[in-house]
Amino acid sequence: MNKTVNINLGGMFFHIDEDAYLKLTRYFDAIKRSLNNSSGQDEIIKDIEMRVSELLTEKQKSEKHVVGLKDVDEVIAVMGQPEDYRIEDEENANQSYNYANTKHKKLYRDKEKGMIGGVATGLGHYFGVDAVWIKILFLIFVFAGFGTGILAYFVLWIVTPEAVTTSEKLEMTGEPVTISNIEKKVREEIDSLSDKFKNADYDKMGNQVKSGAERISSSFGDFVMTVFKIFAKFLGVILIMSGVTVLILLLIGIFTLGTNVFLDFPWENFIEAGNFTEYPIWSFGLLMFFAVGIPFFFMTLLGFKLLSPNTKTIGNIAKYTLLAVWIIAVAIAISIGIKQATEISYDNKAVEKKAISITPNDTLYVKFRYNDYYAKDLDHHKDFEFVQDSANNDLIYSNDVRLHVIHTDEVAPYIQIEKSARGNSFASAKKRAEKILYNFQIKGNYLILDNYFLTDVKNKFRGQEVDVFLYLPEGQLFKPDASIQDYDDSENDFFNLHFSGNYSYKVQGSKIKCLNCPADENEDDYYEEESKNIENDTVKEVSIKINGEEVLNAKKEKGRLTTDKNGVIIKIN
Repeated sequence: MNKTVNINLGGMFFHIDEDAYLKLTRYFDAIKRSLNNSSGQDEIIKDIEMRVSELLTEKQKSEKHVVGLKDVDEVIAVMGQPEDYRIEDEENANQSYNYANTKHKKLYRDKEKGMIGGVATGLGHYFGVDAVWIKILFLIFVFAGFGTGILAYFVLWIVTPEAVTTSEKLEMTGEPVTISNIEKKVREEIDSLSDKFKNADYDKMGNQVKSGAERISSSFGDFVMTVFKIFAKFLGVILIMSGVTVLILLLIGIFTLGTNVFLDFPWENFIEAGNFTEYPIWSFGLLMFFAVGIPFFFMTLLGFKLLSPNTKTIGNIAKYTLLAVWIIAVAIAISIGIKQATEISYDNKAVEKKAISITPNDTLYVKFRYNDYYAKDLDHHKDFEFVQDSANNDLIYSNDVRLHVIHTDEVAPYIQIEKSARGNSFASAKKRAEKILYNFQIKGNYLILDNYFLTDVKNKFRGQEVDVFLYLPEGQLFKPDASIQDYDDSENDFFNLHFSGNYSYKVQGSKIKCLNCPADENEDDYYEEESKNIENDTVKEVSIKINGEEVLNAKKEKGRLTTDKNGVIIKIN
């Protein structure tokens, strides 16, 4: 039974049996002898120990795994024997590589050759390409990917380890991590450092030390300026893209806004109907092109200037000419805006009143109807739509019709139609309202109302609407059709329309009451009937608790006790 030994190798703890420990010890002693008096001996031994520790860790099957002779032999086979190479002869040393055990590349950051964090250089080693192409790819994603290149770079900087040890540097380039390669790599780094010291100009270094503070300050200033230059380039690209896009859209608008030279666009009628002035629509497109396009044109020029400071600008004559055109365009736009606002500053209406010849004992039936030429059912609702009648006349069609049921002291019911519109004066608003076409019919005790109105396109859209006021006297029987559901705008305190059935109503006092509505359809009336009046009785004590907490406590009070339909006290007077 072999003894086990606990060792610390390359910063890692291992359980190793005595025979394996002795072989590993002799192996390291042989390496030290072969490197005797070599420059960088300690660094080489340290890197070899770390590499051996890494290989043994890969063989660990569990925390209680004991390193045996087999594990040590396999590690030595990968690392190579010290006597298999000569430090002086690189060619003979290279022949001792065990290529069957060559490691694949690992991704590390090469901070020594990198400019910032070594991410691009490390990726270049890993994929076997020049790091310049990786850097160009990151820049493409910065500008074309809305800054994702910067985010990707910092994420890779965080998650990718830096190649610090000699073993990691060999793995980064895909070279076998053997004793020969480790020794060779360390010697190259030491020789490189030695050459730097041999070739150093100490006088120059002394002068550099003297001006160190100045250089640091200057470097910081250069760094800030570099950051600003990069930001300026990025801002220039944004300005160019934004300016060119807006200018193209404005050019498209000029050819599509109100110009039917080549094509008729579906939105022309809507723009024309909203035009409060007498100016042609195409003039608005030209006006917007100058008022909006000129600032974006200068924005585009600024973007090119930021990208390339040597770019020639347009002459002063062109600048001042465009500035004058822009001022004129803005001034005209402001004047048109004021005129547009005044066009809807007044509201007026045209009123039509007609009596309904029925007695209070007769039931008045009310319904809405639609025109099957413009719609296929009552559910077709358009507040604003362009249509043509059978004679191909252009009209504005709207379902902005509202019904109001109101009490009257007259002996007979009557109807009042109020057509309203807006204008730049009361007279023009009333004239436009009078041009609204709205129809209704009274056939005996039936009132039939149109659910739409029409007006000529020349009248333009100025908030036209129709309100139908139905005045009912005391005791009048009233039966609305289900078609009025979407058009009823009555005060609920007077007339509350119930939608779930074909009900009859009657004017009684201060409101219209439903005669055949179920109790749950007419809750207000039900609650009123369920109110209990206790006159001249003493309420000795009334107490209401919610979740154990008393919310009402009345003692020895006289008056009226009111409850809801469930008998719960809701008020004590």
